[in-house]
Amino acid sequence: MARIQAIRGMNDVLPEQTPVWRYLEDTARRLFAQYGIEEMRLPIVEQTDLFKRSIGEVTDIVEKEMYTFNDRNGDSLTLRPEGTAGCVRAADQHGLIFNQVQRLWYSGPMFRHERPQKGRYRQFHQIGVECFGLPGPDIDAELIIMSARLWQQLGLADAVQLELNSIGSADARSRYKQALTDYLQHHEQALDSDSQRRLATNPLRILDSKDKTTQQILTEAPSFDDFIDVESRQHFADLCAYLERAGVNYRINPRLVRGLDYYGKTVFEWVTDALGAQGTVCAGGRYDGLVAQLGGRGAPAVGFAMGVERLVLMLNALAGEAVGWHSQVNYYITAMGEGVSAYAMQVAEKMRDQSQRVHIITHCGGGGLKSQLKKADKSKAGFALLLGETEMAEQTVTIKPLRSGEEQQTLALDVFLRQLAATFG
Repeated sequence: MARIQAIRGMNDVLPEQTPVWRYLEDTARRLFAQYGIEEMRLPIVEQTDLFKRSIGEVTDIVEKEMYTFNDRNGDSLTLRPEGTAGCVRAADQHGLIFNQVQRLWYSGPMFRHERPQKGRYRQFHQIGVECFGLPGPDIDAELIIMSARLWQQLGLADAVQLELNSIGSADARSRYKQALTDYLQHHEQALDSDSQRRLATNPLRILDSKDKTTQQILTEAPSFDDFIDVESRQHFADLCAYLERAGVNYRINPRLVRGLDYYGKTVFEWVTDALGAQGTVCAGGRYDGLVAQLGGRGAPAVGFAMGVERLVLMLNALAGEAVGWHSQVNYYITAMGEGVSAYAMQVAEKMRDQSQRVHIITHCGGGGLKSQLKKADKSKAGFALLLGETEMAEQTVTIKPLRSGEEQQTLALDVFLRQLAATFG
């Protein structure tokens, strides 16, 4: 019988890989708490119309990438391709938005049917933040400043660059779309195939094309800056001033538009070339019209999402063990002799009573001392506790250092437990 494999682009995260994931998630969780941002947990499956109405029916995501199916009731459901729409739906459904200020975050898997590549998979994970009820550039700035702090805490600050742009009001974007379309229609045959398709459906996405010929054509295209409305221009100027006062470096990228229909005014991306070709590790912006677009009473909103897989790759490549995410087994407890295994388990539980921070593996499965010490070494524990019939009878433990040349020593169990509590707290 053929062995069943994981679905292409949907990857297992193995035990040796999870510590860095947990380190990233825990660092973000602590940081968000410092900024008063509360966690929300959202369904993975939503009604398909949620994404058609929010992302836009003529985007690549909705047209080609969503995992959509009919359930037994005939309802069209979709595995979420991104988190913002679901967060807006949930917050509005439970009365958290109208005339209120909310700062929320979420994490979990997203799904897009696209060609898997390094750091970009069909099941991928995001951590996102969404804020509602605040229309000014101050909250835009705070989110960007907070993300800059996250890179510092992760040891990645030197590997990322902030890119900013304003895409103005809906009216400004409409006028610019028309001007851009008029210009590109004169060069349609020279555009790459994706850009030719987007010309009739989503021309702003052509600005993000990686095709060299298309990029050359765009050098003479109308400038978005000529169409930005006065309010959006002032909002963007104030945002830049906030960032400069906070010491956050940025680069204005006039071709940064983001790929989703709901964005307006501020858009930003944190990009890196640490993984090869330049890629985005965190992106977001303002989406003041989305709540009303999904049927709620309108509210200003801004947020961002970061790609966990890409950040994990960066942490593995750049931060190394210096940031201390790797699991550390402190003690491996061996047991030799009649009834000693039960004593070993009692000792382990008493150690855990002293501190939640101590990491212990109790040997199970029998075997000789040499075999048990091999497993202790493989666990990368700092110390082995050697327990035999003598230790059990005398209520002692023998401590053998595994990572240094120090001599082993035997202590009374109560003395050892007091030392453990003092060390680990």
